[in-house]
Amino acid sequence: MLEISNSSDKSVFQILTDLKDNHEVTAVLPGGGMLHIEKDIPYLVVYRKKKQDTGISRLARSEASYLIIGDEEFDLYKDLLFEVTNILSARFNTYMILELYSGEPRSNTFLIKGPEDKLSSSLNILKTELENINEVYSGLYLQAKIKNTPHRNPEGELPLMEVESAKLSGGVVISLEIPPVFRNENGALYPVFFRGFRDYFIPAIHKFVYDFIRVQSSFEIPSYNALGTKYLKEKVFEIDRKLAEIEGSYQFLWLVSPANIQDIKQTFFDSNYEKLLDYHYRLLPIDPDVLKRELFNLKIEEIDDPAMSYLFREKREELDQQITMLNERGTKNFFYNSIRLYKGVERNLCEEARDLLNKVDEVQNTRPMDIIDSKAFSALARKEFDYFREQDENFKSRVHIRKDVNIMMVSQGELYIPQDYKMNRKESVALIQHEVGTHVLTYHNGSRQPLQQMKSGLADYDPLQEGLAVMAEYLVDGLTPNRLRTLAGRVVAGDALMEGAGFKEIFHLLVKEYGFSHIRSFNITSRIMQGGGFLKDIIYLKGLVDLRKYLVEGGDYEPLLSGKFGIKHTQIIKELTDRRILQPGVLRPSYLLKENVTEKIDLIRKGLPLSQMITT
Repeated sequence: MLEISNSSDKSVFQILTDLKDNHEVTAVLPGGGMLHIEKDIPYLVVYRKKKQDTGISRLARSEASYLIIGDEEFDLYKDLLFEVTNILSARFNTYMILELYSGEPRSNTFLIKGPEDKLSSSLNILKTELENINEVYSGLYLQAKIKNTPHRNPEGELPLMEVESAKLSGGVVISLEIPPVFRNENGALYPVFFRGFRDYFIPAIHKFVYDFIRVQSSFEIPSYNALGTKYLKEKVFEIDRKLAEIEGSYQFLWLVSPANIQDIKQTFFDSNYEKLLDYHYRLLPIDPDVLKRELFNLKIEEIDDPAMSYLFREKREELDQQITMLNERGTKNFFYNSIRLYKGVERNLCEEARDLLNKVDEVQNTRPMDIIDSKAFSALARKEFDYFREQDENFKSRVHIRKDVNIMMVSQGELYIPQDYKMNRKESVALIQHEVGTHVLTYHNGSRQPLQQMKSGLADYDPLQEGLAVMAEYLVDGLTPNRLRTLAGRVVAGDALMEGAGFKEIFHLLVKEYGFSHIRSFNITSRIMQGGGFLKDIIYLKGLVDLRKYLVEGGDYEPLLSGKFGIKHTQIIKELTDRRILQPGVLRPSYLLKENVTEKIDLIRKGLPLSQMITT
């Protein structure tokens, strides 16, 4: 970090030298000032440090390039600003200085001062974007006005740069007066509202600057998202690591599943579906109170990057809900928190499930089947792993055949197979792409990202993960009628649970009304009832429905495999990729090499019903 003392012209020289060499610059300046300039950012946000002016400085610091002007040596700042503009305008063909400052306490107007006659399109985009905040926050009634004036400094302040000086340096000066609606009359922030205001305000600025660049410059950027900061602060990575550490201290699904499921099943069937044992759960390896304290000690509110602040707050809320549920296993409160965590069963999803169950018949396998055991399946998985290793030598995942697991699962990117597992060889092809081609692959792709949340999973990532996994089954011609019916049955069971049905009622509903076998009805019901009522299983069909809708609307498929996140995160993932914080996935699944995969995805895009995705 560069230090500029009151008499240090050499440090100013060093700043300008670094800019000429296209280096990132961060410097402490006189009077509490700060300069931060990232590469490939053709504008600088400027703020003059003031007392009792809470919030505006944080808006400026949310940008990739900003200058905080201290309360000493204003002439030095003016000279520095001229030279910075002179250097960078040569690189970008133009350079914008955007000054932010507060309006009067009761102001409701964004005042944009700039050359409206020359930047009409860009300034009107800014005006429109700022006024659209009223659609997000009803009751604000904010307005935006453009003032075509050469005097772009705040009232009572000296100009940062005269218009003629700006022309000489190849730059343009614009100022934006911001109504301080995010603080009270005493200057204290409304923290929750300020966060939302900032998260809306920053993209509005980026859309304005993007249009300015598009019209006035030959400099090319992929989208307005690329104007965000490309370098995350260490505090961001520290919180990312801590969130992953907290999540890794317990295995949520393992701890909410009953330890005595085999006894429950045996007793239930031996009693002609009448006697039901209580669920017994494993002891907690963590203290929920201590873990929550660690969770809320994380100072996420100090993160000024809107995208990262949003993702971390969302993840903290999800972990808080999970930890609460661990403490409430076997109680009605567990079920209520399950509704909150998985968003309940929506009507359209329930209708889709019932439609599938009515259109797709249960298939009884009467023909001899080619059955493979756990070792044969392990060999298929290892072949897929070799394919991954060819793409990335850092791929290290392994296959485990274990006596102490009763279902196939992927944990931390490694595949676990029950020792006595047997399956149809045809179905094994689909299962490989479900478990390995999706869950293992996205874990590894996420592990190659700088954020650990991309491998452990952003909040609410499960539906997309399972939607991709089931879609992979379809793409390899392995989505069977019984498999699709099971996914639909889980939704129907979840809906019955929401309506107050108990274990036996749900079990008999699946058998009598929807034609499920007793074994499959038990498996669906026992999973939906664990913990006290657990809605996680609805996400398989929900994820498939949401993914289908995403593809119909023109969404790209392959970027969804770059880590573990939700459909709702696709825009923010694109933003972080455009900002070069995230990168495309290093692994591609083998099913994308199939000759007919593009044709099959196109069928989905054209609206192929779920009931026609099956292979008989």
